[in-house]
Amino acid sequence: MVFWTASAVGLVVAYLFGSIPTGYLAGKLLSGIDIREHGSKSTGATNVLRTLGKWPALMVLIADVLKGVAAILVARSFCPWLSTELSPTPPPALDLQVWVPWAVGLAGIGALLGHSRSIWLNFTGGKSAATGLGVLLAMSWPVGLGAATAFGIVLAMTRIVSLGSILAALTAIALVCGFEHPLPYRLLVIGGGIYVIVRHRANIQRLLAGTEPRLGRTGPDAKAGAQV
Repeated sequence: MVFWTASAVGLVVAYLFGSIPTGYLAGKLLSGIDIREHGSKSTGATNVLRTLGKWPALMVLIADVLKGVAAILVARSFCPWLSTELSPTPPPALDLQVWVPWAVGLAGIGALLGHSRSIWLNFTGGKSAATGLGVLLAMSWPVGLGAATAFGIVLAMTRIVSLGSILAALTAIALVCGFEHPLPYRLLVIGGGIYVIVRHRANIQRLLAGTEPRLGRTGPDAKAGAQV
């Protein structure tokens, strides 16, 4: 019970990390605009790129990835510490080894939900791809690196961010199932990957229709661009 209490606290902290509206803040601080009223109306790095330029977009991308990393690091260190502080007797190392992955899984979910449903933006936000990458890199760097590689290859070949994000999510699911990982990690990646893909459902419709814009493309269709 004590450890689940600590995990719940970690979940809330991770959600608050994820909910930091980096794209929105970039729009307000750099140009005095609400980025949700421009382009694709996303707070993600892709819309920042199309609206504010490459350097603001790079800063937002890095910040969004770091939000996911921070959420997992908090779960791995803060939750066991809080559990120890709340418990009258220190939990056995074996118990921590069993339960910490569940805390990590909850924190990952919190970060993804925070990015896409930010409490500071009336529960709106981006599509959690960049924050999800941060979660993957901190949770299991081979899975995160594999997903990032898939994204990079698809982006280089097609210049379509949404397609890269979707295939990166599928790659992460395949890798986490193909290699040895704790059950909570697998559940997080499978559930989180599906969530990211579902968040791209409008992009999928445009991909099927052949109207999804590419990076560097200008014109009316670019306003409907992908979100990260």
